[in-house]
Amino acid sequence: MLNIFRHLFKHWVTILAVVALLLVQANCDLALPGYTSDIVDVGIQQGGVSSALPDTVRQSTLDALKVLLDDSDAAALEAAYGPADESGVRTLASDLSEEDRTALADALTVPDVALYMAAAAQSASRQGLDTALPETQDLDTAAQMFTAATAAPGFDSQALLSAMSDKVGDLDETMASTLDSQAIQLVRLEYQAQGVADSVQMHYLLWTGGEMLLISLLMAAVAIAVGFLASRVSAAIGRDLRSQVFGKVISFSNAETDRFSTASLITRTTNDIQQVQMTSVMLLRIVAYAPILGIGGIIRVASTRTGLSWIIVLAVALLMCLVFVLMRVAMPKFKIMQKLVDRLNLVSREILTGIMPIRAFSREKFEEERFDVANKDLMRTQLFTNRTMTFMMPAMTLIMNGVSLLIVWFGGHAMVTDGMQVGDLIAFITYTMQIVMSFLMLTVISIMLPRAGVAADRIEEVLRTEPVIEDPTHPADSLLQKQWHGVVQFDHVNFRFPGADADALEDISFTAEPGKTTAIIGSTGCGKSTLLNLIPRFYDVTGGKITLDGVDLRDMPQSTLRAQLGYVPQKGVLFSGTIESNLKFGGEQITDQDMQQAAEIAQATEFISGKPQGYQSPIAQGGTNVSGGQKQRLSIARAIAKNPKVYLFDDSFSALDYKTDVTLRRALKEKTGDATVIIVAQRISTVLHADQILVLDEGRIVGCGRHADLLANCPEYREIARSQLSEKDLAKANMTTGKGGEA
Repeated sequence: MLNIFRHLFKHWVTILAVVALLLVQANCDLALPGYTSDIVDVGIQQGGVSSALPDTVRQSTLDALKVLLDDSDAAALEAAYGPADESGVRTLASDLSEEDRTALADALTVPDVALYMAAAAQSASRQGLDTALPETQDLDTAAQMFTAATAAPGFDSQALLSAMSDKVGDLDETMASTLDSQAIQLVRLEYQAQGVADSVQMHYLLWTGGEMLLISLLMAAVAIAVGFLASRVSAAIGRDLRSQVFGKVISFSNAETDRFSTASLITRTTNDIQQVQMTSVMLLRIVAYAPILGIGGIIRVASTRTGLSWIIVLAVALLMCLVFVLMRVAMPKFKIMQKLVDRLNLVSREILTGIMPIRAFSREKFEEERFDVANKDLMRTQLFTNRTMTFMMPAMTLIMNGVSLLIVWFGGHAMVTDGMQVGDLIAFITYTMQIVMSFLMLTVISIMLPRAGVAADRIEEVLRTEPVIEDPTHPADSLLQKQWHGVVQFDHVNFRFPGADADALEDISFTAEPGKTTAIIGSTGCGKSTLLNLIPRFYDVTGGKITLDGVDLRDMPQSTLRAQLGYVPQKGVLFSGTIESNLKFGGEQITDQDMQQAAEIAQATEFISGKPQGYQSPIAQGGTNVSGGQKQRLSIARAIAKNPKVYLFDDSFSALDYKTDVTLRRALKEKTGDATVIIVAQRISTVLHADQILVLDEGRIVGCGRHADLLANCPEYREIARSQLSEKDLAKANMTTGKGGEA
């Protein structure tokens, strides 16, 4: 996981912007339950009245309220309202400060309740009931009673206030907690008397609903922005990782490629990077948002003072235990899964690339079974992890439903015993669901994190692998300006494959000079191709040294070395494109004339001109739309077009017929008159006229010389010659080579 965060932190500026946007989104998300609570409690239950201080009040009601206030509060209340209009209604001053509004509302709470209770008593008396909801006429009657009492002989306002305070003090806890709501009911009754109650309620609902809509739109815009930025960051991470992995793989020698395997490198470059990229989006959009939302929800829940916070603690504890158990069970399987994906890719690649011999040997059934084994192994592992994670959703649902049940049960008791409002309970449920959902989001992403962590580690393993073959730290500047001639010298060279117990090549010494052809021949597996692969540094020697014009190959940059080489591999490799793009593969300096001349030397002109599009004819991936001989001739032409100082042919004439082979080598001799030519071959006819023939046997040079000398002095060469040539051909070859002729 640390590797994923390391890649993310490279884009820290964007991440800071994402976090800032997530804070805005969380604030919007957490504000919505409060608005919902206000709409239920204030907008519906309280008719849109949120304060004990009415915005408009009739003079009669104002006079009655002043009777229930001390002199200073009464004077402040009188000063807070403007003059009465034609209907006798006074409006609260618009320039009144928020502090003064709050102070007056607190001062009016008890008088509002007293006046409302008096109106309720009047309504009950009028209807002959024990209790009844007051109407506007009851409010008017109660207001007149309080106002008339001031004119009665011996009226003592202080005594009335003291008695009213004692009456409020005698209320039980449940009734005392409803003082604010009863005070608001008085204001609502006053609005009904003015005929504006419906408009006040509708104004509050529209205003609050409009704020909710704006917050929702802002939250949606922020979510879109977060998604956009997160997608850009993850795409950039995927792009950079693919570039880094590809660049690293390109620098690998054959040893590193063999260590990882081609199938695994493909998986790491595609599937693993995709896992990291997808997880990066989730980390920014979900993992970063979940704790912000969860912590914010906990803070909001704490501010509700419902006494039900223990339910959230219980839910979070259960969720954490569930995630811990599931991760302990599933984590090891995620690591195994990636290896099984590698194995499946390997089997698939082998079957697809070897489809022709599979069909030729009627091994389709066997290969199907081999693929089925790899496929089912991966399937079983995926089924185990998926079934384990599938258990998570029912468990989450059970926990969430259980939490909802506990909240409703204990919240219902709180509404009866503690006077909790319906809106407060709704808000608490919403906040609790937000908190639980934040942990649920973390749990869901935890399904992806283990596999992505394994994928990131596999990618990092490639990036941290240092190639065995490296350029010198400080190459000599003279190498850049050096005029190369192409003298290749092996000086007591030994080579051992990584992890092998014995040397593949031992004490190899020879010199290949410009204008001469050096041929290497020997039995299968004697090390011919390995020897040739040491020159372009596909492998590095483990003993001795190889020099080019006296410079150790390890002391020059690989690009400088390979610029002097024209390499034709044992298996011709062509790239998707055209014939022209393949022949000009050696660099932009190759002209059309160079390309055509190379094709002519390689005996490829005839079949190229026979194609309708000529040099623009398409080449499929791997050259599957041309024959083996054509592919080999195009590979030879590609090396010739580069016009290098040293030609390396790794058994590159094996697919050519004898006539084409002879013609090609004769034309090649004329073209490479001043270049060094090193040929690895199986056929005697290919090396017959070489200036120097090296005979390899079990990694050692057992013979060196021309054809006639080796026939006379080297039993191994003589055995190879006799296995390929008749006595008549041997005699003819001796005569020809002895005279220096050309076959």
